Amino acid sequence: MKTNKLDHLCIAVKNLQEARKIWEPILGKTEPDDAYVDESEKIRVARYWLDGVGFELMESTSPDGDVAKFIQKRGEGVMLISFNVDNTREAMVELKEKDYPFIGDARQFRDCEFAFLHPKKMNGVLLELIDDKDKMGR
Repeated sequence: MKTNKLDHLCIAVKNLQEARKIWEPILGKTEPDDAYVDESEKIRVARYWLDGVGFELMESTSPDGDVAKFIQKRGEGVMLISFNVDNTREAMVELKEKDYPFIGDARQFRDCEFAFLHPKKMNGVLLELIDDKDKMGR
């Protein structure tokens, strides 16, 4: 499997508006480059591009969402690291053959797919593979 680049980092936060006030001065931004809600993942996101790498603040939209569960268990902080790959499904096949466990199957996001490797295999880090071709991130 070839990793193209670090795609993005996600920070789990309790309150997105308050987190933006903390992070935007550090990032040199006054607003996100991309703000969205992903209903299926139960998240509200503020994404900032920094030299082609995404920095995301994520807030849960539901008490039973993965971000809410993460915060409840570990507190706010780095939730995942994402690597950009050419094809998520092909990378999954290759890594499964090498006994890397995934959490579920590939999931759809806009015009790409992503998948999560289990943190138990990845030194406690939730690792995402994504085949996003977004020009802002290139």
